[in-house]
Amino acid sequence: MQAWQVHENGEPGEVMRLADVARPAPGDGQVLLKVRAASVNFPDALMCRGHYQVRPPLPFTPGVEICGETEDGRRVLATPLLPHGGFAEYAVADAAGLRPAPEALDDAEAAALHIGYQTGWFALHRRARIAPGETLLVHAAAGGVGSAAVQLGKAAGATVIGVAGGAEKAAVARRLGCDVVIDRHTEDVIAAVKEATGGRGADVVYDPVGGDAYTQSTKVVAFEGRIVVIGFASGTIPSPGLNHALVKNYSILGLHWGLYNTKNPKLVEECHEQLTELAARGAVKPLVSERVPLAGAADAVQRVADGVTTGRIAVLPGVAA
Repeated sequence: MQAWQVHENGEPGEVMRLADVARPAPGDGQVLLKVRAASVNFPDALMCRGHYQVRPPLPFTPGVEICGETEDGRRVLATPLLPHGGFAEYAVADAAGLRPAPEALDDAEAAALHIGYQTGWFALHRRARIAPGETLLVHAAAGGVGSAAVQLGKAAGATVIGVAGGAEKAAVARRLGCDVVIDRHTEDVIAAVKEATGGRGADVVYDPVGGDAYTQSTKVVAFEGRIVVIGFASGTIPSPGLNHALVKNYSILGLHWGLYNTKNPKLVEECHEQLTELAARGAVKPLVSERVPLAGAADAVQRVADGVTTGRIAVLPGVAA
């Protein structure tokens, strides 16, 4: 089969190489899946660079989120078991972790539903306990995890303020359903959030960026607000001033979705059922901005690493280059 492999750490476009390799052999409790679509995630880029919390042995195939097909023809969502990731014609996954692909979504959309929307659902509902009528501020609102949070926030009955970088991404955030969109390239984020909320601030802040975005969040979070830390796409991990959290009476919450797979997998199953229902009634629909053949995977991962994409890019191994 064909698969992208990383033999040394570095920039994705430089270290990912497409090769002919043997199909991976599933072990006990595992299944071999034909990859129908693989969604590109920022962790793929971090793993190529050697900067992710999980460091698979070299060589490895990136790709942490797929819609695949079992040998008996079932269409499923899965998190491939590294080093045999999803940017390949076949991948291996735990049988217990397979979830039925929602019928309302095509392969590319279904692949993009798994990690990003599970992350958003757990962040908003499990960690922040968002309530109808509250205000949600989403950083990187046009990105992969940000776009999911926007849709999930709207589905939860929240007023959603989206922050995006540049006119094109701001337009995407508006189409996603943001009630207010702030272009951080041309607007003062802090002033704009305060104006949009009448000075009260945001009840919940969804932050996959870190760095300056986190600092802005602390200045606009409302009384008894919750800042949910998703990741650090900016490359800068902030150092929270806990005295500030005390004085303003807000919470700082971490969200590592992968832990639920081992600590409480039943919740992951329940979340998938909720997401499937939301997709069936059209309340959520993953934004797939591009669909590329397997040969385009390295370029796609590099562009996600560079922060120039919107929504998700789907890699489709069955599509000719």
